[in-house]
Amino acid sequence: METLIPEQRLARELAAGESLLWSGRPKQGFMLRPQDSFLIPFSLLSCGFAIFWEASVVSSGAPWFFKLWGIPFVLVGLYFVAGRFVVEARQRARTLYGITSSRVIIISGLVRESIQSIQLRGLYDVSLTERPDRSGTIV
Repeated sequence: METLIPEQRLARELAAGESLLWSGRPKQGFMLRPQDSFLIPFSLLSCGFAIFWEASVVSSGAPWFFKLWGIPFVLVGLYFVAGRFVVEARQRARTLYGITSSRVIIISGLVRESIQSIQLRGLYDVSLTERPDRSGTIV
């Protein structure tokens, strides 16, 4: 997805006679969520153990199988410690929302662009939670 302002990118998806009423993006940058209060300590412990185990195996001269066995655990641990924040921030940076006169459009994707279209006439229960800074969540 190239770096266009949301209105320009969403305009390409509009059908004849359809008008864009609102467009926006999710919050950008590094973001912590409530579940991170559990995931951060757990990921630090598990990644630390994986690194310790791998370093012990390599320094002890163990067979090659044991040296290779620990590498995926170290990589997964590093992803949970730091990589998931980078991936999530990039995903949010590449996400656009639009509400038209007839539907909701969500454009997202890390590697390949994905476009989701939801007809407004099929939405029955919609709720908005708005914070004092005018950001919020629509469900």
